[in-house]
Amino acid sequence: MKIYTRGGDKGKTGIHGGLRVDKDDIRIEANGTLDELNSLLGLIRALAGEKHEWQEMLYFLQEKLMIVMSHVATPAGLRSQNPNPLPEDLDVYCEKQIDRLNEHITHPSSHFILPGGNILSAQCHVARTVARRAERRLWSLNRIDGLPPVILRFLNRLSDLLFTMARQEMDKEGAEEERWQSFLYKKKRK
Repeated sequence: MKIYTRGGDKGKTGIHGGLRVDKDDIRIEANGTLDELNSLLGLIRALAGEKHEWQEMLYFLQEKLMIVMSHVATPAGLRSQNPNPLPEDLDVYCEKQIDRLNEHITHPSSHFILPGGNILSAQCHVARTVARRAERRLWSLNRIDGLPPVILRFLNRLSDLLFTMARQEMDKEGAEEERWQSFLYKKKRK
């Protein structure tokens, strides 16, 4: 397979079904953001190391994101022809992972935190923000060409899962998260 085809040199790209759309079409924007998110999950896997407890979960999520991307690339009228079955319980999978990780967090969250901490926690926060951006792009696409509801739920839960992963990583190290305090809160304490 050739890496370059020159097909996109005039600002168009192909989607499932043989259609060509502008490179800044909302479908391409949504899929590009999902691709960015998937790459960030790969970075988290690399930073965490082979033996980290998240490896299997992150690999599963990356695989499912590829399936989601294939459905996002397919117009609603052609989705029944997509050869990649879309699991209906991706949001439930994320919820189970959140619950599992939360069982090991000793400090409950009752405040806003500043994203960061150690490198793995910070990278989870970056991935979380990209998941939120992907979710926004998907809702824009959904208004034009309806998406399977599981995709929208999945992205919402995935960002929650990434937040929980960031918190668990800090908690596992015994590191304290930095609290964000609003101006009003600071003013009241003086």
